[in-house]
Order: sequence, then structure tokens, then C-alpha cells
Amino acid sequence: MTAPERPLRADARRNRESVLDAAGQLFAQRGDAVQMDEIAEHAGLGVGTLYRHFADKQALLAAIIGRRFEAMTTIARAAEATEDAWTAFETLLYGYLESAQADASFRFALLGSAEPRWSDIAAEKTDFSDITERIVQRAVKAGHLREDFRAHDFVLITRGAMANMTGTADWRRHVALFLEGIRHRGR
Repeated sequence: MTAPERPLRADARRNRESVLDAAGQLFAQRGDAVQMDEIAEHAGLGVGTLYRHFADKQALLAAIIGRRFEAMTTIARAAEATEDAWTAFETLLYGYLESAQADASFRFALLGSAEPRWSDIAAEKTDFSDITERIVQRAVKAGHLREDFRAHDFVLITRGAMANMTGTADWRRHVALFLEGIRHRGR
């Protein structure tokens, strides 16, 4: 049995948030080129403080994703409460992508070359994934989505759209094309 995690002291919590904010800004600007010591300096903290919270860049990327997943889970819960299955699916999809569009560090953490440490954010990922699974299954059962559509396909669509959130690319057009392809043919 593992010991329960103790809540962080107020100053430690502030330091952790400062590191996440600084990392988010720098990753959004420069991607993989950012070094841990630069993040600490940008946060106004020592490198030791950064490493007390995050053992390495993968842990930091996971924390950025985890923080965004908490917000995404709120969006997913609201979508799940929507009565119409197709509206619930679209609400989740567009809500997720609009949230991702506003957070370049989240997109970098998901799409960058470094693999985040998913085990660090298993609870956040599970919460979001479970709701997504229920929304997808409901839309399939209602005949709005193709019978072979799965929650993992939601991930593929969102990653493709996020990859198109740079420059002049129109991610909404990308999603509209996907939606035409995944709608149940009987509709």
C-alpha cells in the first residue's frame, strides 16, 4: 500500500503553478528546444525547486496535459448532459478543440516528440476518457455515428485537427470533413 499524497503547502502549490505557467509559455514559443533550467529561470525559481515538483521534461509535459484535461473533463460533463446524442458528441468535439486552440503548450505536450509520462496523470486521463466513451457509444447507438466508430477515433480526429491549428490552416474545415465521413450512412 502506498502512502496517501499530502496536499502541497500554499507556497509549494504557488511554485508548482509558476513552473507550469512558465513551461507552458516557453513550450508554446520554442517547443522541444526549451531546457529545464530556462523554465526555472522564467518562473523565477531555482532549478532545485523545479526538480522537486517535476523529475524531468516528460513529467512536466504530463502535468501540462493533466491541467488541461481537468478543464476538458468539465466540458465533457456538460456535453454528456446534453439530451441529443449528436449534439453531445459535437459539443464535446468542438469544446475540446476550442480549448486546445487556446493552449499551445497543451498541443505541444500532446503532439511533440517527447512522450509525456501518462502514468502521472492516469486519473485525469481516465475521467475524460470514460465520459468520451459514453458520449461516443450513445451517438453510435442513436445511429448518428458509424457503427464502427470508437472513442479512440475521437483521439485521432482531435490530434489531426490540433496538427492543423498552426499558420493559416483551417482546423474547423478539417473537422467538418471528418464529421461527414463518420456520420452514419443511414442519416
